[in-house]
Amino acid sequence: MSHRVYVTLGSNVDPERNLPAGLALLRPYGLMAISPVYETAPVGTRDARRFLNAAALVRTDCPPGEFKQVVCRGIEAQLGRKRCPSDKYAPRTIDLDIALWDDAVLDLAGSPVPDPDILRHLHVARPLADLAPDLVHPVDGRTLAEIAANLSAKVPEAQGPRLRTGLKGWALSC
Repeated sequence: MSHRVYVTLGSNVDPERNLPAGLALLRPYGLMAISPVYETAPVGTRDARRFLNAAALVRTDCPPGEFKQVVCRGIEAQLGRKRCPSDKYAPRTIDLDIALWDDAVLDLAGSPVPDPDILRHLHVARPLADLAPDLVHPVDGRTLAEIAANLSAKVPEAQGPRLRTGLKGWALSC
């Protein structure tokens, strides 16, 4: 059975290299579409470098737990991601999270799906809304476009995600 999986990606360690590398490594697993890339301020700390964030749509036959461990964590490992349990806001080469899995509500080893950050952070909601504006959040009941618009209204424009254009050599189309 084929699943529609929305994955969020972020990097603040050499992001111009690591974000496209993460997307390239995701391609063999059924990458169908990629959102625009946004530059965003770090969450949880003021000392970290800015992030590049995007979202991707993947079609896969993998079960959710396997996709998380083999695909997401495997790509993170290939790109040198070191998880620091004592600092969840530590800089990262790449971060891949399952934001949505079909219209399911899941718990993947302590990681809820849909990702609660969709409802909390514009840097998560906006790229997802770019990919699937009319997709209804399976818990909240609003479309991704409505969620992003609501969050956008709460964030001063100067602090919100900025569309990142002109990235040389990025082959972000599928």
